[in-house]
Amino acid sequence: MKSKRRTPIINYVSPSARIGNRVRIWHFSYVGSNSVIGDNVSIGSLAHIDYGVEIGENTRIEGSVYIPPLSRIGKNVFIGPAAVLTNDPYPPSKRLIGVVVEDDAVIGGGAMIKAGVRIGKGSVVAMGAVVTKDVPPGKVVLGVPARVVYGRKKYDAKKASWEAGRRL
Repeated sequence: MKSKRRTPIINYVSPSARIGNRVRIWHFSYVGSNSVIGDNVSIGSLAHIDYGVEIGENTRIEGSVYIPPLSRIGKNVFIGPAAVLTNDPYPPSKRLIGVVVEDDAVIGGGAMIKAGVRIGKGSVVAMGAVVTKDVPPGKVVLGVPARVVYGRKKYDAKKASWEAGRRL
């Protein structure tokens, strides 16, 4: 009989990181020192949560996401796969500034967020968008550079239509 060889799940979570209850951290992820992760957070495979990051409860971070030092992520946030937040507007610089993502925001896969930007409460950043300035609360942005295209109410209606099986 062949023995089953198990591949270990290798993550690094700093001993100084504070991890809430029911947090799931998937394969090959990193959580840096002095980071604070709230309850019910999911962090996907290959995600890199750098040092000093704060993540609110009920947030979902997909795989291959990079969240740099000094970033603040609110509650009930979704960050899609391979999204990148930055913290150095003029690299390499000795002065860094994080990104702030307020509660209930959605960031689509592959989005790029410039250092110092604030993603407003309930706003949506479309997949692949390059966000170079603050996103107002409740607005949807898309494009390169990202621009406001409509409000969250229209986004939620489109999402509900999609989930009900209707074409957009």
